[in-house]
Amino acid sequence: MALYYQVLTSLSGIDVNPELLKSMEKENEEQLKKLDICLAEAEKTEGESEILDALKERANHLIQIGDKEFPSDATVTAQQLALEKTPGLGSRIDITLTLVQIGFFGDNTLITDNLAKAEKLDRQNHPKVYCGLHAVSIWQFNMGGKLLLDALSTAMELILYNDLVKLTIIINILTLARVDLKKKLIASPEVISVLLDLPALDDLLHSLYDCHFAKFFIVLNVFTPFLIFPDTRYYICEMHILTNAQLLESYWSMTLESLDSAFGTSVNFIDRELSWFIASGHLHCTINKVHGIMEMTRPSTKMAQYEKVVKWGDVLLNLAQ
Repeated sequence: MALYYQVLTSLSGIDVNPELLKSMEKENEEQLKKLDICLAEAEKTEGESEILDALKERANHLIQIGDKEFPSDATVTAQQLALEKTPGLGSRIDITLTLVQIGFFGDNTLITDNLAKAEKLDRQNHPKVYCGLHAVSIWQFNMGGKLLLDALSTAMELILYNDLVKLTIIINILTLARVDLKKKLIASPEVISVLLDLPALDDLLHSLYDCHFAKFFIVLNVFTPFLIFPDTRYYICEMHILTNAQLLESYWSMTLESLDSAFGTSVNFIDRELSWFIASGHLHCTINKVHGIMEMTRPSTKMAQYEKVVKWGDVLLNLAQ
């Protein structure tokens, strides 16, 4: 993993160990020479099956040492060459999904191109996990959550099953309605089987469904490492909006002290946070600082539909003129 070691040290600011790097590079070169010799001998004296095995072994070695640099990418080139020489459908699917895994290290185009190929080759649930993880990585949480839910019954090599269930729950508690939360997660046999071994995950799911928001955010801190840092900040913000909306849904007005008690925070924090959510249009309510209450100002559904019709009607008239 010499190349990957160099990337990690450059990103983290850790000093490179020259002796360690040199030893890894030497070992990689020796192994690559052996694989090249085996491939050359197979091309001279062996059949197509042996040549294909040699190509796959070389391509997999490049993955193991982290040879992933753009635009000159020996790993991708080796995998694509192996894919071209592979006749069997199962092997072609495996190589295509391997290219998707490589793409998760910084090449979105490689992911999308090979996911499209994988979906054509494999009509089962297998590519859905890859599609779901990719959707989550680009903040398409609705699509990603649906795909991960569909793939819960699929065992696969990309991610441990318990981690797959964790991520599915973390994403879908943000996107599913409360009714669907009960139907698709809490009552799901796949989820229940994992919750028995992960009580913290069980607390996360049930505390949100039962509106125990103070406990929910404490437990959520345990699972946020499953999200990449930029996603974490966005995700936590969206969860604050969701929980506030869920709590306020049943009331026309509510005191700030009651909100403070529900979330386990201070009144000043609640005031600052809700002010931002209201100003940005995420919550439909107003804060009465004099009386220390929050009053709901839910928009009329019929009025919103009327305004939408008028708006699109104006657009249609402008196009017709």
